[in-house]
Amino acid sequence: MSSVGATATVAARGCPDAAILLGALVRVDKRDPATSASRGHFRPDYTRFLDANGLRGARIGIPREVYFGYSSHADEIAEQAIEVIRKAGATVLDPADIPTAQQLEDTETSVVVQAYEIKQAFNAYLSQTPGDHPRSLSELIEFNRRHDDRELRYVRQDGLEAVQALNFTEAEYRAALATNHRLSRTEGIDAVLRRHTLDALVMPTGAPPGKIDLVNGDSYLGGSSTPAALAGYPAISVPAGFAFGLPVGITFMGTAWSEPVLLRLAYAYEQHSKARRAPTYRPCDIGF
Repeated sequence: MSSVGATATVAARGCPDAAILLGALVRVDKRDPATSASRGHFRPDYTRFLDANGLRGARIGIPREVYFGYSSHADEIAEQAIEVIRKAGATVLDPADIPTAQQLEDTETSVVVQAYEIKQAFNAYLSQTPGDHPRSLSELIEFNRRHDDRELRYVRQDGLEAVQALNFTEAEYRAALATNHRLSRTEGIDAVLRRHTLDALVMPTGAPPGKIDLVNGDSYLGGSSTPAALAGYPAISVPAGFAFGLPVGITFMGTAWSEPVLLRLAYAYEQHSKARRAPTYRPCDIGF
């Protein structure tokens, strides 16, 4: 729905499955202008980049500013992961901060971009999809209100209502998008990769997941998705450990079109860390 945080991606059991799915997903779609830039960059088969020794000789940077410090549990697991990466033969540059990290978290331009793109996407999808249903975002919001006992029983639509209330012009959107790309690409991820001649950055993916809160909604302590999300650059999160019995990951982040590199590094980390556990069902205490 948005180029800065609501795009189609791959969720899989591990890097081999992710590589297979990615090969099926990447294409130029004439209905999606954002895919046109990928022509000549995507690969039909990403499994050939999987290499258990892929960390040997790699140069990995650790961006400490902003992306560490919000969760002691995530930090501890990330430190253990960094040691695994070192032992697997990588050179680790620590710290290797993203120069614009704090600006990326503070900027309001991502709000402009998301609000504009999400509204456009909802309106286009609803208006073009056949059937008896709301034909626009405003109609969808009103439908949910009329059927709140069913549609809003467990979730709220504050985000949708906020998007509908914001009316940015195309010129404001284009300016905000350019700012996002400058801060996250040229002055952000690419700047730190060039400065230290790095293959990728590694940081905690996020804090341990919290319990579902039907009253207050989800809690958010921090995470590392912002730079790649605003840049439109690839990142891959892999299991690194557990806190309170729930998985915590680390993220490998790179420059544009670096999916082959990131898969190689992440797969090698998977093979050396063996951090993934098969999921299990846990007791539910909220009465579903």
